[in-house]
Amino acid sequence: MSASLNFPLEFEFKVLALAPQFFIRDASGREVAYVKQKLLKLKEDITVFENESQTTPLYKIKANQWIDWSASYILSDAAGNALGKMGRKGARSLWKATYEVYDQADNLEFKIEEDSAMVKIIDSLFSQIPVLGIFTGYVFNPKYNITNTKGEKVAEFKKEASFLGKKFKLYQQGAIDSQEEERIMLSLIMMVLLERARG
Repeated sequence: MSASLNFPLEFEFKVLALAPQFFIRDASGREVAYVKQKLLKLKEDITVFENESQTTPLYKIKANQWIDWSASYILSDAAGNALGKMGRKGARSLWKATYEVYDQADNLEFKIEEDSAMVKIIDSLFSQIPVLGIFTGYVFNPKYNITNTKGEKVAEFKKEASFLGKKFKLYQQGAIDSQEEERIMLSLIMMVLLERARG
């Protein structure tokens, strides 16, 4: 995906699917990526496809160690060429989700940080309550700020008000090039799957 993405991007989960899967669409509604997580895998190995037909792979995301609280993930294109990596910030993420994005040379590039830990906690608690839980998507919507190494906010990733809380949107708010867009999008794909598993 060499051309710049048309923001905002919408991440929409397929409701009631056995394996976690979601579509990514651009501002015009065009599908730009499709992700389906394999069930029962101890080591993450995610393929990002062009669309739901799963005939054209675009990217790969692989854990570089067994899943734990500080695992990092290698981002690459379909041919296996490294694009960068992302990592979860260990114990800090137990309270407030924090991830770091690195370029191909392992230089820190961006930080993804949850705006309010309390919103995520309330969202998780209420989603477990029968009947009431299906409406949490309209009330509690976590937000994540993406900042560069200068502390400047370049993008915002927000859970949208939706049935069962299955939609997120990525809004660009600062200057980023096409490769940085790719790394941010891939990092958010992995983050969404990890945070979904956390509850």
